[in-house]
Amino acid sequence: MRYRSTKLQFVIVSRQILIDSRFSTVTCAPVYTAYEDLSTQVPVGVDEGLKHESAIHCDELISLPKSMLTNYIGSLSPKKQQLLDRALKIALQLNFE
Repeated sequence: MRYRSTKLQFVIVSRQILIDSRFSTVTCAPVYTAYEDLSTQVPVGVDEGLKHESAIHCDELISLPKSMLTNYIGSLSPKKQQLLDRALKIALQLNFE
């Protein structure tokens, strides 16, 4: 399954502890309506609180000031969190066993 629009929808912060930290910025993965079925992308949608089928793009990490994170939209299931962890490991070329 593939989606074609590239409009940025939201960003994903993988852990609450990052938001609660003393640092002023947080590293985020953007969520676009485009999905190309890459190993660095995680499909998300209505089940995660979004209005449209979209994808987390772990190969396009960005750093944002916490002040830009204004609205909580939803959360990931444990299965989606595992997929996000895997996609981040692939995108960052980390090899954890």
